[in-house]
Amino acid sequence: MFTPLHAADAPDTIPAWLSDINGAQAMSWVKAQNDRTLRLLGHGPLYQGLYDKSLKLLQTHDRLALPIQNDGMIYNFWRDDRHLRGILRRTMPDSYATEHPEWTVALDLDALAAKEKRNWVYEGVDCLHSQQNLCLLHLSDGGEDARTVREFDLRTGKFVEGGFSLPHAKQDSSWLDRDTLLVSYPWTDADLTESSYPYIVKLLKRGQSLAEAQAVFTGNRKDVQVGPEVLHDGAGHQVTLIREGLDAFSSKLFLYRDGQVTPVAIPLKADVAGLFNGRLVVQLKEDWKVGTQTFPQGSVVLVDPVAATVAPQLLLAPTGKQMIEEVSTSHGHLIVTLYDNVRGRISIYTPSGTGFTHRDLPLPQNMSVDLASVDEDSPLAYAVSTGFLSPTTLWEINSDTASVQKLHTLPAQFDASDMTVEQQEVRSTDGTSVPYFIVHRRDMKLDGTNPTLLYAYGGFEVPLFPFYSAGIGNNWLSRGGVYVLANIRGGGEFGPAWHDAGLKTHRQQIYDDFASVAKDLMDRKVTSPQHLTIQGGSNGGLLMGVEFTQHPDFWKAVDIEVPLLDMMNYEHMSAGASWVGEYGTVSIPEQKAFLRGISPLQNLKPDVKYPVPFIETTTKDDRVGPVHARRFAWRMSELKLPYYYWEQVAGGHGFGASQKEIAQTQALSYAYLWSELGRTH
Repeated sequence: MFTPLHAADAPDTIPAWLSDINGAQAMSWVKAQNDRTLRLLGHGPLYQGLYDKSLKLLQTHDRLALPIQNDGMIYNFWRDDRHLRGILRRTMPDSYATEHPEWTVALDLDALAAKEKRNWVYEGVDCLHSQQNLCLLHLSDGGEDARTVREFDLRTGKFVEGGFSLPHAKQDSSWLDRDTLLVSYPWTDADLTESSYPYIVKLLKRGQSLAEAQAVFTGNRKDVQVGPEVLHDGAGHQVTLIREGLDAFSSKLFLYRDGQVTPVAIPLKADVAGLFNGRLVVQLKEDWKVGTQTFPQGSVVLVDPVAATVAPQLLLAPTGKQMIEEVSTSHGHLIVTLYDNVRGRISIYTPSGTGFTHRDLPLPQNMSVDLASVDEDSPLAYAVSTGFLSPTTLWEINSDTASVQKLHTLPAQFDASDMTVEQQEVRSTDGTSVPYFIVHRRDMKLDGTNPTLLYAYGGFEVPLFPFYSAGIGNNWLSRGGVYVLANIRGGGEFGPAWHDAGLKTHRQQIYDDFASVAKDLMDRKVTSPQHLTIQGGSNGGLLMGVEFTQHPDFWKAVDIEVPLLDMMNYEHMSAGASWVGEYGTVSIPEQKAFLRGISPLQNLKPDVKYPVPFIETTTKDDRVGPVHARRFAWRMSELKLPYYYWEQVAGGHGFGASQKEIAQTQALSYAYLWSELGRTH
């Protein structure tokens, strides 16, 4: 619950009980809204066909079993019609490379949830480096960011008797050794930052209660969060770090060694990607001047965390439209994923003398490529390649020989034989060239009548790359739709500068970029306002809300997913305070004025003809939270503006916890989009 901040020209008339997320009155309102949406959208041949197809695609066995390398074996988390919550299973690398691997189940989440009568959602395992069968199993209740952490033995398939157990909370932990964890946890109710994350790291020994843990680092409530990380490099080195997050992008890094905590001299805006020959692999998010040398933002450098003198070594600096997506360690090599104008490649970097040599892997060009799994102790790694119309392919990499072998290709999930992909560019309002991809039938007529779905995110340096989606293929493209992915500013497609261009009071550039892509689609006669729909989630949900209020005449339908919509109050809602580095704060007058000017909730007007939006969220979302969506819907009802509202109870910051819940939300979304365009089946 919070006291809403509002401007004099827009008094807040939304009832406080709506912000009581699990309160009886609020949940009664949610049920009434959901019942209405199901009555209007969740019946008939259009919805049923979309639901049946979505569920079938989610549960089909014709999916790639993506690898997790651990303990010399290949693990995979798998969900289908028989394993609704999922199983964690394993096989040997040789078997994994065959068409039909022989799997052994290590954890049956359906059985565990039934036994414990809990709505468990699998959130991953963190395994001890020296004994990789011992793992910290992360479970959430319905998909929340909060976790329950329990020690699990993958070989026996059982929880470790007397093992580590960390109760439900937003938390972070790392193995220091077999009998010791570093844990960031809300040790008392007061030990949370204003962003709702823990900021005190303690040493927890096997057999100790939480009350017996010894503090090693304490941040403060103004931090975003504080957490530990233990790195290994395959050469026998171990480095223990503690990161104090100052905002969404800046943090202080500390070395924990021999019971002492000392600062690590790297820029505040930098990410540690791993450990290589005892040195930190650092991706710079800002320029770093060391002596007479300046390392540009976006580059990767190696830094000795214990050296008395800072002497970074440059590994790679991107140029032009390049960005470094990922760097990983593999058996004495570094594997670098780099994108050039939103097209990916993977290279192997190997020490040679005082520098490095590199070899590009022979993977498909003009596609998205990403590492799927890597093991610092083994030359074996895995990558995937994918495109809008190219089914995802899994590749086995040998980092010692810089060679690849195709293992598996996803069977085509829709007929793309008559479809094609283009990459276009448009000048935004300030003259900046903004690229976008457009997927369509080869015989598409440029008459402005093509049903078009435009998607973007535009924030937090998150890049959007081409990807193969059975859902989009079947539910949109195969029904004659055009799909557009816009690489607007705020994302990371061209490195940190592309993101920084839309920070805080510069954020209107992001929204102008999106509108410019829409205008270009209209100018090219691809579509028109009566045939153009848009979709985005989370920060992209805020994007949808802004476009909804700033350009209501551009869109026929607006799908607003798990959104931020009340930017005057976001800092006091769920984890909102952690995003001040992205959006700004109402405590600074200039930033408050900007937020007031773009906040979708405060900019709704009674005399404007808006498209009918679809507002969707989940009750269990403890990141953005459902209150943004609820308040926006309530305000629309006050103004007597039509809308659809859908709040799935489980699912966290997503669309549902179970496959049936996810399929239901997907079907409702597409049923909404198509029905607004006049389709009934």
